[in-house]
Amino acid sequence: MKGEQCLKAADTLGLSNIGVVITREDYDKADTDEYRFTNRAIIHVDGESAMSKKRLLRRYDYLMHNISNVFLETAGTIDLNVEIKFTIDNAPLSIDIYKRFIDDIKDLYKALHAMSYEQKQNAYKLEVVEKSLTGAFSSIGRIGNDNVSSSASFEESTCFANNWMIAHKEKYKKGYFSHIVDLYMNN
Repeated sequence: MKGEQCLKAADTLGLSNIGVVITREDYDKADTDEYRFTNRAIIHVDGESAMSKKRLLRRYDYLMHNISNVFLETAGTIDLNVEIKFTIDNAPLSIDIYKRFIDDIKDLYKALHAMSYEQKQNAYKLEVVEKSLTGAFSSIGRIGNDNVSSSASFEESTCFANNWMIAHKEKYKKGYFSHIVDLYMNN
């Protein structure tokens, strides 16, 4: 699976709502629904059926879309499938996969859960950074500075705040999760 996984719906035996894990070499054989999980995004190709050429491509970049509520529903004794469930922003997704792919899906579950956790932690840290900056400016405004003109002080403060926020956003608002994909999905 080297760095990404791809799931597609199976059209055999009328079980089009149960998917399989396909390898990178077989990506061109995906006929209908397909989810590709990369270090930068979840890509969903939604096809009407194997007979139709119409496709709707949705890309959920991690930089702009948050993952939450990650669950793995394992198969019962007679079940044919396992199910991975998660939410992207406010859109719940549920993907059924044949239970013979449980090891691959466990790795995907671990990766999605780790991404979700890191996104939540980073959002909290960025919120703390923003509150700290607001508090610092509030304190500076109360102290005042007689040696520097107010416009020069305002310009310096604004420039500092801008640079400081950009540096922290780059640190805490990630657009890629190579370290997680490498840890869980590069077997």
